[in-house]
Amino acid sequence: MVMNDINLIDSHCHLIFDNFRNDIEEVALRWRSKGVKKLLHACCEPSEIPQLKKIADKFSELYYSVGLHPLDASKWAKDSQLTLREAIKSDKRVVAIGELGLDFFKCDNKEAQLLALYPQLELAYELDMPIIVHCRDAAEEMIKLFKDLSNNSCCPRGVLHCWSGSPKEMEEFLSLGFYISFSGIVTFPKAYETHECARLVPNNKYLVETDSPFLAPVPFRGKRNEPSYVRSVAQTIASLRSTELVTVAKETSENAEKLFKFNLVK
Repeated sequence: MVMNDINLIDSHCHLIFDNFRNDIEEVALRWRSKGVKKLLHACCEPSEIPQLKKIADKFSELYYSVGLHPLDASKWAKDSQLTLREAIKSDKRVVAIGELGLDFFKCDNKEAQLLALYPQLELAYELDMPIIVHCRDAAEEMIKLFKDLSNNSCCPRGVLHCWSGSPKEMEEFLSLGFYISFSGIVTFPKAYETHECARLVPNNKYLVETDSPFLAPVPFRGKRNEPSYVRSVAQTIASLRSTELVTVAKETSENAEKLFKFNLVK
């Protein structure tokens, strides 16, 4: 039974991985049964673009981004920006650039990450496309970078996805105009700072996501994550904010629509 009282948007997922190959139709039935009306499939590297087009053809509620993940920075090439530009121009279902950013948790190749990051930011600002930001153990550097761009009036809009930072870091990104997206991390019992961020974030500045197939929320931890589980993320946030699930669903969906402008595509 479709839950018509709740309309959710999973603002960040990955569904073209091998662990969805055998049951993607069943996965879709489950997300629809939980009220997930739209999904944004994030891109990790340009080579995924043909697969992203294919899965968007298969599921009309799915939109996607194009970009290069910082952990794949070594794959940035001279023609990568052109590849992204052409992908954006050729398909209106491309609603964001990313996921891009910095990751100093798994890699220390800062220079290579920046070489891949700046051209993507330039393209996003030029085309007025929102960015999906991956930031892990790199908040200080990322905030400084965005402040410099903002001071030069060339900082793109966007969202910090899979938020796990501190309230102070959140305030810095919010002051720069960014949205904050909460994943299954917000359901983890010991994610105290993420809980506090979920309580404090303004009504008009937060999104929900799964980051499928990673980081399944409670009570599904240890399983493959999937878009239907975004309802658990939203429910936890509702509890933290002392409000109703329907309120969180409405606010996060309106925020996602405003940022990504899905309504202009179809």
